[in-house]
Amino acid sequence: MLSLVWVCVGLVLGSFPFSYWVGRLFLRKDIRTYGDGAPGASNVARAGGKAPYIVAVLLDAFKGSVPVWLAQLWSGISGWELAAVAIAPVVAHAFTPFLKFRGGMGVATTYGVWLGLTGWLGPLVMGVLMGLMFAIQKNWVWTSICGMLGFLIFLLVMQFPLYYMVICLGHTAILAVKRYTYFTAWPELQPWLRNMWRKS
Repeated sequence: MLSLVWVCVGLVLGSFPFSYWVGRLFLRKDIRTYGDGAPGASNVARAGGKAPYIVAVLLDAFKGSVPVWLAQLWSGISGWELAAVAIAPVVAHAFTPFLKFRGGMGVATTYGVWLGLTGWLGPLVMGVLMGLMFAIQKNWVWTSICGMLGFLIFLLVMQFPLYYMVICLGHTAILAVKRYTYFTAWPELQPWLRNMWRKS
């Protein structure tokens, strides 16, 4: 019963479109008219610069980490029940009813969830993996998906519990569903790598 309460908390918090609200309140802009049209933190940066972007990222990460962290701390939830709590905020972010179920990819919220699960280790590893992928190719969606799959391998190698793998796969599936149209194009190599390939 307690786990269901925390799943609901995760769904409610996750549904709050903080990046969109930051754009409206502080920038007086609809961030969905920028970039890829998603109500995510990256479009806050495109619409208004670094400070609003940092606020949006922190808020979107906060709504992922808080229910996961408190479910463990206050209610002792773990195992497969915790997996449901960990997936809930990302699902709600991606399909928020506040924006007619057209939310963002949930990258910042995913980082927040893993902060609640593993401390700084999970977000650090994901950040490094996604940074490496983006250094190789330019498509952000491929970067996110490949970074998450790399993170899954990390969890396997480090022998984390099986339900961690399920959480990771759930987050990856949500990213893929939200941006499935981007997979019609193959990853595009960064210019420095293409130039190196030509010279060789």
